[in-house]
Amino acid sequence: MHVTIDGYGGDPRKLADENLARAFLDVCPSSIGMTKIAPAHVCRYSGAKPQDWGISGFVLIAESHISLHTFPDHGYLWVDVFSCKTFDADQAIDDIRERFQLREWRVHTLPRGLEFPHSVTAAAPLATSERHRVADSLQTAGSRATHPLLPS
Repeated sequence: MHVTIDGYGGDPRKLADENLARAFLDVCPSSIGMTKIAPAHVCRYSGAKPQDWGISGFVLIAESHISLHTFPDHGYLWVDVFSCKTFDADQAIDDIRERFQLREWRVHTLPRGLEFPHSVTAAAPLATSERHRVADSLQTAGSRATHPLLPS
């Protein structure tokens, strides 16, 4: 599951606060049932355009990662919560909205890896079928493409 949160109209002071960003990244994993495996890393960014400065940070979790990027002068915030298992997205969204006082937000949820079975035995026929589909798409002059990864 991959949830992206695009926040708008946030409080510029809160969006500029490295400690607030770090606090969010420190508590978010446990609040949504994930396992933090490293301390949060947060830094201030100043780019070529002075108005595009902000705070960026991430925390590694056993299930993947959570990242955050703020643009205080614009009132923007972007957060990605990426996990190999499902989680309480509403909890994360509510926390982000309240912490950074967002007036608007857009949320996108992308299913990740759900179309494949979780056992190798069940996944093998799907992988073989996909390999044949790719090989067929690479056919040249009516001859079947061969590749060492294709089963015979």
